[in-house]
Amino acid sequence: MSRIEAISLHRVEVPLRVPYKLAFGIVRHFDTLLAEVRDADGRIGLGEATVLTGYTEETVEGSWTLMQQLAAGLPGLRGEEAVELLLKQVDHAPFTVTALATAIEMLEDAESLKVRAPARAPLLGIVSAESGAALENEADALLAQGFGTFKVKVGFDVEKDLAKLGEVQRIVDGRAAIRVDGNQGYSRDEALRFVSRMSPEGIELLEQPCAAGDWESAVAVARVAPVPMMLDESIYGLADIERAAELKAARFIKLKLMKMGTMQRLAAGLALIRSLGMEPVLGNGVACEVGCWMEGLAARTGITNAGEMNGFLKPVAPLLASPLQFSQGAIVLEPGFSPRLDADAVKRFRVGEASYAGR
Repeated sequence: MSRIEAISLHRVEVPLRVPYKLAFGIVRHFDTLLAEVRDADGRIGLGEATVLTGYTEETVEGSWTLMQQLAAGLPGLRGEEAVELLLKQVDHAPFTVTALATAIEMLEDAESLKVRAPARAPLLGIVSAESGAALENEADALLAQGFGTFKVKVGFDVEKDLAKLGEVQRIVDGRAAIRVDGNQGYSRDEALRFVSRMSPEGIELLEQPCAAGDWESAVAVARVAPVPMMLDESIYGLADIERAAELKAARFIKLKLMKMGTMQRLAAGLALIRSLGMEPVLGNGVACEVGCWMEGLAARTGITNAGEMNGFLKPVAPLLASPLQFSQGAIVLEPGFSPRLDADAVKRFRVGEASYAGR
């Protein structure tokens, strides 16, 4: 294993082409922290954390400060030593740790980050329009792009959410599976009211309708829902996966790389979900190309359904010199592809930077 020679950090604010509406707010740009790690031979590893409080308890400012503190102590260490040191912080700062640790995994040429044969990672498409002709046009466009699974965001207002979901079901008419995402937007009573009146027609699953820490509500809703339940924001590590299985709180469990710290830990989490009789789902809709590419690689063997690593489709411009490719509803994974930052794009969106080198 080589020693870390230098680390460059970039904090960027990347505007989105279309605002991304979530139950806890509207996202208009991605707050992304990038780690670029080099060794003495000139090899480079990249890692990313796109911080969204609500997906994590970390804040952008706090994550940026901690990332600088951690990075300052890494030059001169071997990759394995650096990752071991970083993982001591993963429980309280998973997004921050992931940016640095996955960059080191790439630097160390980890097997999980190699593409030996052409592959595709199917994605789901986001339904953003609210109703009427706009909704029909959007559904038709998503189908034309090759998406076989749609996601509908709810968790805003039960009556309006039910109306929109019903309209989506009518328009889709079995041409795609539908995931319904509550994004923690409902109280227990609201979630119970929603599931008692929703039609299960064409619905693959209902995701995280109540707050991340409200396990009692998760269990209560799972017991009466007419569709399978999925937990997302409630899941941070292996213990949460085991808890979900023990409580029978969900049939599906979603993981994000940025919560797990390393690609190795992500693979272990996906395997644990399946071993406990649940189905893993993977992907982050609030991430740029580096994170989505890594999740696309993990999806090859980790999941059998549509991935949610579609965040790279949302920004106004790519951050990579050779942008991550998308075709017919999937990420295209080509042998030999190695992500490299586009210096001009990073400069265009950068709001902070820092560099550290060994002595």
